[in-house]
Amino acid sequence: MRKVYITGLGLVTSIGNSVREVEANLRSLKHGIELYPPFDRPEIPVKVAGTVKGFDTSSTDFEDWTYPAGYSIRRELLRSMAPNGLYAHCAMLQAIADAALAEGDVRNPRTGIYCASGGSPFLLAHFTQRMRELGVMRCPPTGIVASISGTLNFNLVAAFKIEGVSCGFSSACASTGHALGFAYEDIIHGRQDRVFIAGAEDGNSDSILPFAGMRALSLQTDPSLASRPFDAARDGFVGTGGAAVLVLESEEEVARRGSKPYAELAGWGQASDGHNVAMSHPEGAGLARAMRLALGSTGVAIEEVDYINAHATSTPIGDISEVRAIRTVFGSHTGRVAVSSTKALTGHGLSLATAMETAFCAIAMRGGFIPGAAHLRVVDPECADLNLPRETLDCTPRVVLNNSSGFGGANVTLVLKSAG
Repeated sequence: MRKVYITGLGLVTSIGNSVREVEANLRSLKHGIELYPPFDRPEIPVKVAGTVKGFDTSSTDFEDWTYPAGYSIRRELLRSMAPNGLYAHCAMLQAIADAALAEGDVRNPRTGIYCASGGSPFLLAHFTQRMRELGVMRCPPTGIVASISGTLNFNLVAAFKIEGVSCGFSSACASTGHALGFAYEDIIHGRQDRVFIAGAEDGNSDSILPFAGMRALSLQTDPSLASRPFDAARDGFVGTGGAAVLVLESEEEVARRGSKPYAELAGWGQASDGHNVAMSHPEGAGLARAMRLALGSTGVAIEEVDYINAHATSTPIGDISEVRAIRTVFGSHTGRVAVSSTKALTGHGLSLATAMETAFCAIAMRGGFIPGAAHLRVVDPECADLNLPRETLDCTPRVVLNNSSGFGGANVTLVLKSAG
């Protein structure tokens, strides 16, 4: 079977809007979490978010949006976008440039795109209110394609003239993990030569605050304490938005174009908990199966794994579930493999998370480092046998696992290998 490589990245995140900026902040463990002004109201218990810098998408009117200089986006494209669509469009432009793709590489039947987004509750609520108060004909013609969960597919396929496969994935926080896995399958079986993976979320009040009702969000007011996976005092996750786009290509395309890949996407595994609509299995049963399937599909032994980018969101229940899954799979090697969750720096990007964190892993593998476990002060005793480096490690991980878990107990593990 053909090998699959990550050849391009585009990022709009709380820790940077370019590969260069993100790499610097990953190395230095500089977080992007801030006190979020829209939360500064007494009836809102949550105060922090992983904020996207350089963009202002607070208006429901795209004409009022601002974004960094250097992006030129036509009005007819903007009018059908949600905030997450703008982030994804900018990340897509970055990824195309980063992979040095020509127009013909993007626009052909052998290039596809898989996306994931929760849609835009922000715009959907606005348009629904207009419909109820002003009448059905006062909703904009592009309101539906801008706001529902398929908005990334609709906009990116049309804007970039994608002719290959296109599909949206909806498995909550595992969504872009599934997108990456199925894109990998398309490439190794020869159905596509190249697939873009795009994940994006608005990251505003409407997309973050509903999780407060689940008691899932951190109530910390100190941004440096709010997201601290594996810490004994963790109290919930921090919401974030932005976008990540990855370019996956076959080894033949890499050779033809003379690309320098970030990493090889070597395989994946998925499994369900069959346990609860919202909470992970207490023993991490589904995630353990996903990790074993991923390792088995690639022929990678647990002794070869250097780093696990954990899903760990900084919730009391979820982190422990993942720790138990890691312990189940790695046994006596649990204390050897380095483990960290980069959500300590960014917050949790929901359906964006796996794409963003796979990009982080790829950056670390090409850059020769392992991000440390940021904000970790007192390790939860349940996590005491994990290797949780407090600082960034100056070494090149050769084999990396990236874990993701979503509502309903959907679990995905991706295996990345060094491209060198």
